[in-house]
Amino acid sequence: MSSIAPAPTLTDKLVAARAAASALATATTAVKDAALGAIASAVRAATDEIVAANHDDLVAGEDGGLSSGLLDRLRLDPVRIEALAAAVEHVVGLTDPVGEHVRGSQLPNGLQLTQVRVPFGVVGAIYEARPNVTVDIASLALKSGNAVVLRGGSAAQRTNAVLVARIQDAVESVGLPRDLVQTIDEFGRAGATELMRARGLVDVLIPRGSAALIQTVVTESQVPVIETGAGVVHVFLDASAPEQRAVDIVLNSKVQRPSVCNALETLLVHEAAAERLLPVLADRLRASGVTLRGDDATRAIVSGVLRATDDDWATESMDLDLSIRVVPDVDAAMAHIARWSTHHTESIVTNDVDTAERFLATVDSAVVMVNASTRFTDGGEFGFGAEVGISTQKLHARGPMGLPELTSTKWIVRGSGQIRG
Repeated sequence: MSSIAPAPTLTDKLVAARAAASALATATTAVKDAALGAIASAVRAATDEIVAANHDDLVAGEDGGLSSGLLDRLRLDPVRIEALAAAVEHVVGLTDPVGEHVRGSQLPNGLQLTQVRVPFGVVGAIYEARPNVTVDIASLALKSGNAVVLRGGSAAQRTNAVLVARIQDAVESVGLPRDLVQTIDEFGRAGATELMRARGLVDVLIPRGSAALIQTVVTESQVPVIETGAGVVHVFLDASAPEQRAVDIVLNSKVQRPSVCNALETLLVHEAAAERLLPVLADRLRASGVTLRGDDATRAIVSGVLRATDDDWATESMDLDLSIRVVPDVDAAMAHIARWSTHHTESIVTNDVDTAERFLATVDSAVVMVNASTRFTDGGEFGFGAEVGISTQKLHARGPMGLPELTSTKWIVRGSGQIRG
């Protein structure tokens, strides 16, 4: 009489991930790259299956009242799937960080010290409505020698199930354990809570999503957390900002993809440039469907602008909403940023070199830019291939996180019989 084996518990999955991470620790770069190539091929081959599952998630999301921003993040079409596969292939060409010598020396007693990069071991990820993260984190974790346990949320559960299954098949096809990549979506919110308490089985936890989700993980997790922050992102137009450059940067920062964390949320305009720049900016932004909210000075220059409140300065809209404030100088702009920013990305548009350098030195965010769209804060754009997330904290990693940020270090000491006196 045959019997059906019980489904693995979440602890079973974490123990299996730990064992798989140990096996991966000795894998060569060639084997890891072969696995990545297999993942890219598997994702491409499963395009129709992924799109079908994603369609079901999108329908459920629309019925459940997901915002337009979250629906955009949830959506995978053939073009986005191809971009995911291409990003995995890009990771193949990146330097394997495992074993990299960070620093070293020889002590007077002859001991040789070397600090080298090593994998974390097991990386947990909690995210919502972002199936691209499933592929991005899995590929970066694999190349950096880590197993990964994914809690991708109910909104993308069907899509993530297909992606993880195809990734596991690809990993197994080159002789690596399929338990290197696992989803715990079937355990729901209780599974996320258990993952946060899995100290000793999970080495580090990375949340990606809303400010509320990130804060919950940071507050409740017993596992060390790398915090990826929400994006209340600013652009400051200085008095010398050229009109066309200002329009191009503001429009791209806000409109190109408003649902992502590096999209512009608050525009600050020097009072000496406000009457010159705001009318043309307002026309272009409105033509792109952007709703404008502003302070009294903005509303005096541009008619029909809604009144901005403190809630607007603090909000990551993830939609076509933009808050605007006119400020007397760069100091006031930086004071506003210091008060309301989530320390993600800030940009200044200016022709004044001294003002630009002062802005760069003073503003305390993960990425600070001069004369560039905030949409460039991205692991792919920075040359990291995919990205784990954008860290807004100051410990371990800050800014877009790629392969090195998924490693720790250890010291190797080589001696010839030395003892300490």
